[in-house]
Amino acid sequence: MPEAHNGPTRIRYEVSGSGAPLLVIPGLGSDLRDMRDMVRRLSESFQVVVLDNRGAGRSDKPDEPYSIQTMAADALAVLDAASIPSANVLGYSMGGRIGLELTLQHPERVARLILLASGARVIRTWQRNLLFSISPHLPIGPKPRQPVYAFQRQRAATQAYDARASLRQIRTPTLVLHGRSDRIAPPELAEELHAGIPGSRLEWYAGGHITPVLKPGIVVDAARTFLA
Repeated sequence: MPEAHNGPTRIRYEVSGSGAPLLVIPGLGSDLRDMRDMVRRLSESFQVVVLDNRGAGRSDKPDEPYSIQTMAADALAVLDAASIPSANVLGYSMGGRIGLELTLQHPERVARLILLASGARVIRTWQRNLLFSISPHLPIGPKPRQPVYAFQRQRAATQAYDARASLRQIRTPTLVLHGRSDRIAPPELAEELHAGIPGSRLEWYAGGHITPVLKPGIVVDAARTFLA
């Protein structure tokens, strides 16, 4: 499994398919295993690079403060390691915030941006809503390869992030793809992204936060159309 380096931290990633490069960034408490079905379908049309964020999967899990900015630098390191000068980026949930920050810091490296079930910030009620929204097929929380402390580090990073004041800076073509009944990332966060990012497109799907992982065809069809 190839790896990139951001300082001493190793970030593992996988590459599949051919075509225009597409970087896929998983969300809080998840890793590339959760994205496999989506990645398999996307790789029929794109060269898909999917990573394990720091603190998850096979990437390093330093017990130190994380930030969305640091994880965006991890994603940049993956693009460098894979020799990809510019890629489309699809970020799911926390991965959307990572993709957003990558676009803000390095707009020349992001051709098009898809923000899936995400937001420029976190609404704190998500922890209560989590109990009603999570499918048993995709528990958000520490996995066998993710210690509790690493999940907590990721959670603290995503809770501390707020890019609302910077959204107007984005000139990258952006698709906001969101579930109408998402209770972890309420629809108002999608509307906030759409209103803040000039020229962005907002599309809704029926379902909640986990729907695009359980039914990846929703994402694949939207991505193919937007990235065509």
